[in-house]
Amino acid sequence: MTTSAAAGSVARLWRFPVKSMRGEPLETVELGKGGLVGDRAYALVETDSGKVVSAKSVKSYPGLLDCRAAFVEAPVPGRALPPVRIILPTGRSVTSGTHDADRALSAHFGRDVTIARSAPDDFTIDQYHPDIEGADPAGHRDATVASKLGSAYFAAAGRPSPVAVGAFFDLFPLSVVTTATLDRLQEIRPESRFDPRRFRMNVIADTEQKGFPENAWVGRELAIGDTARIKVAAPDARCVMTTLAQDGLPNDPEILRTLTQHNRLTLGPGRRLPCAGVYAVVTAPGTLRAGDRVTLV
Repeated sequence: MTTSAAAGSVARLWRFPVKSMRGEPLETVELGKGGLVGDRAYALVETDSGKVVSAKSVKSYPGLLDCRAAFVEAPVPGRALPPVRIILPTGRSVTSGTHDADRALSAHFGRDVTIARSAPDDFTIDQYHPDIEGADPAGHRDATVASKLGSAYFAAAGRPSPVAVGAFFDLFPLSVVTTATLDRLQEIRPESRFDPRRFRMNVIADTEQKGFPENAWVGRELAIGDTARIKVAAPDARCVMTTLAQDGLPNDPEILRTLTQHNRLTLGPGRRLPCAGVYAVVTAPGTLRAGDRVTLV
């Protein structure tokens, strides 16, 4: 039998309107069955290959995290999503749904891309695995590998998908990390900066617990605020994204190496992966606000 216990409070909320671009910090956001309204709503897709563009494809799309994305107006649940405005590192601003945006983005990255609202049925990215021992259970080091994500990943595995066909989520619709995890990593390696922006989480929960408390939340439910509930589905396995330079943060492979050495978890037979935070599915929608209590139920 499990009992309710205070887990902390919502320190920050983040939405990422375009996959692999910088996100929006929020004070309030609606949580639907498919995650935060507007999260990972758009992505760039290569015109020729149909692959989804990701910052994990470091060699093909360097600097993707230098692009900022924000909705032109706040998304409203149940209504069509508004366009997004993307500001390139050059300062140029483009808006989704226009030919000018696709042309500008293609010119910037030197590859033909389009801003898409739905992932291809065979959702595939090119993922770079850095030369870090133990970071990839398949043993890839300094190599780029085509990887299925989203509903395509679960279809290939013969498992029900927690995300809708066409969604741009990697695996699950919501992610949570605690300040305890970030603080513990910072304590282990003070030379690095374990800034929350590196981890691209939707909910950052402030907690007085120590270590990596969310590792023990898998299979449990969290109540957030008055009505929202989520079920923690799995630890969040980390990749090269955590190491990349962005918004004043330097490129730092030691971020992933530290996770590999101090929080590598078993996610399946023969699969031990560096983790930080957890993935979740939504069991009860609601409004999330900074400061909301978070309760383990």
